[in-house]
Amino acid sequence: MTDDTTPTPQDDTHTDAPTPLRASARRTLRIEEQAIAALANRLDAHFDRACELMLGCRGRVVVTGMGKSGHIAGKIAATLASTGTPAFFVHPGEASHGDLGMITPGDVVLALSNSGETAEVTALLPLLKRLGTPLISMTGRPGSTLARHADAHLDAGVAREACPLDLAPTASTTAALALGDALAVALLEARGFTAEDFALSHPGGSLGKRLLLRVSDLMHRGDRLPCVPQGSPLRDALLEITRQGLGFTCVVDEQNRLLGVYTDGDLRRTLDQHQDLSRLTVDEVMTRPGKRIGPDLLAAEAVRVMEDNLITALAVVDDEGHPIGALHMHDLLRSGVI
Repeated sequence: MTDDTTPTPQDDTHTDAPTPLRASARRTLRIEEQAIAALANRLDAHFDRACELMLGCRGRVVVTGMGKSGHIAGKIAATLASTGTPAFFVHPGEASHGDLGMITPGDVVLALSNSGETAEVTALLPLLKRLGTPLISMTGRPGSTLARHADAHLDAGVAREACPLDLAPTASTTAALALGDALAVALLEARGFTAEDFALSHPGGSLGKRLLLRVSDLMHRGDRLPCVPQGSPLRDALLEITRQGLGFTCVVDEQNRLLGVYTDGDLRRTLDQHQDLSRLTVDEVMTRPGKRIGPDLLAAEAVRVMEDNLITALAVVDDEGHPIGALHMHDLLRSGVI
């Protein structure tokens, strides 16, 4: 029991009147939503030109920016690099002190500056012109120095910042980030970039594992493959299951072709249906023909087969039906495929 005088936490989740904090958050989100929505109507031939420059780039896309724009530039570079457009970030302050050597005539520079007048960024203009490196600018002012000297200008301007003082970069950085994503996706589609391509640059991620790992990479083979010949006493099959610890064993004919499998589930059914197990052979109680999979299929396909059939292990067979491996759900869990 509780004391009726004890105050209880107030939950106004479903009340009509939001707290001042939530009211502020919603106002911020509305302003940034409007800023992103306005970008679509401003896309023009400059966006096409920017994409053409990046698609024709023989080197790398070098993304640069100072302060908050620099943080956004770093994220854009990472997104481009992971979606088929080789790119990296260069700090404009460091570029003037040696890092400009990282930029070559075969590169394309994408420079971010909301004002278009950031000194560290505009200082690079004569050097880029001397190198002959194409320049794409992303600013909030089409008439700015950076915009006027660019080969293509992307207008990321916003009507106002979400900051009530209209000072802290908020809506403007959100707009620049969204425009960078729009660039990356347009380039991705133009290149015909696939999920498999994405996985190649993300081998450590779960998507990479799902798209790169094959059954042959994970299966048990050789002495770790549970297998008994047809006609074996059921006792031998049970010993093989216990010895290998995969919850099943393959049953093969005289040509070493897979006839069926005997599993932990089959054992439970055998116990329900037979009182005397000593006279049984594995052929009489095994599952025919048993679920099987090829070694070259993706491990993710093995997951689907297991889930669809409510099983936890699969026999792996070659083109002639010879068992060459065994795959258990635990192997898929350990690998990160699921």
